[in-house]
Amino acid sequence: MWWKLFFLLLYFFMLFILARFFEAIVWYETGIFATQLVDPVTLSFKKLKTILECRGLGYSGLAEKRDVRELVENSGELMQGELYSALKNEEQTGSDSSTTFSGEMHFYELVEDTKDGIWLVQVIAQDRNPLLSTANWGKMVQKVSQFGIRTGTFNCSSDSRYCHKRGWMKSTLIMSVPQTYASKGKVMLKEYNGRRIETEHIFKWMTSHVASRIKTIRLSEQLMDDWYQMDKQPVKMFLFARLLQPPAFFSALSIKFTGRIEFIFVDVRNWDNTTCLEEIGVQQTPSYILKTPEGIYRYGNSTGEFISLHAMDAFLRSVQPEVNDLFILSLVMVNLMAWMDLFITQGATIKRFVVLISTLGTYNSLLIISWLPILGFLQLPYLDSFYEYSLKLLRYADTTTIASWVRADWTFYSSHPALFLSTYLAHGLLIDYFEKKRRCSNEDQNANNLEWLSSLWDWYTSYLVHPIASFQNFESDWDDDPNFLLERLAFPDLWLHPLVPTDYIKNLPTWKFRLAQPEGPNRQTATTNANGDSSGEQEAHHEVLDYGCPAATQSEESGGEEPDTDWSQWPCGMLHCTECVVCLENFETDCLVMGLPCSHVFHQQCIVVWLAGGRHCCPVCRWPSYKKRPARPRATQPLEPE
Repeated sequence: MWWKLFFLLLYFFMLFILARFFEAIVWYETGIFATQLVDPVTLSFKKLKTILECRGLGYSGLAEKRDVRELVENSGELMQGELYSALKNEEQTGSDSSTTFSGEMHFYELVEDTKDGIWLVQVIAQDRNPLLSTANWGKMVQKVSQFGIRTGTFNCSSDSRYCHKRGWMKSTLIMSVPQTYASKGKVMLKEYNGRRIETEHIFKWMTSHVASRIKTIRLSEQLMDDWYQMDKQPVKMFLFARLLQPPAFFSALSIKFTGRIEFIFVDVRNWDNTTCLEEIGVQQTPSYILKTPEGIYRYGNSTGEFISLHAMDAFLRSVQPEVNDLFILSLVMVNLMAWMDLFITQGATIKRFVVLISTLGTYNSLLIISWLPILGFLQLPYLDSFYEYSLKLLRYADTTTIASWVRADWTFYSSHPALFLSTYLAHGLLIDYFEKKRRCSNEDQNANNLEWLSSLWDWYTSYLVHPIASFQNFESDWDDDPNFLLERLAFPDLWLHPLVPTDYIKNLPTWKFRLAQPEGPNRQTATTNANGDSSGEQEAHHEVLDYGCPAATQSEESGGEEPDTDWSQWPCGMLHCTECVVCLENFETDCLVMGLPCSHVFHQQCIVVWLAGGRHCCPVCRWPSYKKRPARPRATQPLEPE
């Protein structure tokens, strides 16, 4: 996982370098930067109206270019990046989606229960035509959607009872706006009563209602009282401008950040004395000032800080985030790390996707489980000071130059998703290339899909039918309880994951293979019992024949065991053999051998590699290597002495 985090940080660094490279190309070809100021005098009348459209300022009744230019200048400084984004949005003619409500509950869930958003709904009365035609409604949807305003259509023919309840007897327009300044407050519905149904007039009606929620200051004394007042809301966003009302994007952000940031509009049109502005640090107008307990920050001086909804939204989210913002950020990071497995994993294509799906499920599950206690801790009252100190450190970090670069790159790549995905794919292919070079000695990486699926099926069936292993012994209730398999299938967690630990390997008997001494009496004593006969050895060799050890011998039929093997060193019950069936080599003197519960014996190194590879069974008889084999009935019984 740490390697994936390293690769992800390396990818972010590559995106940062790539963004600076694009800026250098633009500067080389045009000689301008995105943060370079634009003189509105040099722009055409059409481009000036486009800027006002994006900022949400009405220009109806302004026939002269000079009046439109002054409105642009009074609403904020214009940068090359904002001009580029405005012209690009104008070229995109794709229609935005609009919701069609099915009835009262659908309308209530989306509109009346939404506490931090604005809705514009066209109500079509029963057996009536809509107030706006299809073409005009499409223009209206496209105009308001750029400010985060959602739209929908409610046809009374689908729920006439609710229309009668609301008094919607004629086709009209309904706007929903949060009524209070508190988060999750009540929602009020406003009905359009204007006579003119042009798009510009309807938009002006909407912006005037939304702007009325913003606190407006028109006197210098009122500003000084509010500036030094200690409120419960420590973060405030001020707009100092010579405007009748704030731009629509500023009003829309006030709805979006309800309960987190207080938005204040300061109208300085009639102010002759600007001493109070200089006293609080405002050097020019218009100015967007963020006031925090740590000080003031003038928005628009750093990279990517344009006078637009998306740019200011990214800035305010980083300065005063909510828990949902942090969760989404962690979700994106975790899934980007998980997708790295598609390139890190080597081998068959199906293997890559199986590992990817498993990693995605694991990482997302762990993320959700990790967030549950965090949400619980945030509800504790004595952690408020810790939360405030965390936000303080975050504000210090987010007002730096590096943070402005990160926000600018985020805005750039989010508006160019194809470029983001292509760079991620290129980065993944580079990781795949270097992983292949690093694992060039691994033979399994060239396995095809069928071979890997076959090995996966063997692994799956092995762990499905094997009982749970014990750490201390090899006893199991499998043979005593035939319903054990059904019980395991009833609990997927017991059979979807490997259940056989490898700790049992260290408990397997291990000894050295030694040769016997050449003296005959010692060897005769080792193979006979106290009565002088060999009945015990005969009984043992019947068991050897029953188990089928490849190198087993019979003392009765072959005239005794091989003279060069010392069987007295072997644990009781182990089958006598001189060859390892794993490597097909004979046992050498003083080599380590290991026995399994089924009594078969192998080279210690050979069988450990076999078991550690996931094959927890004997190579000869396939008996589970972690389970003790019950004693078999003897083939012959020793004769009673006469």
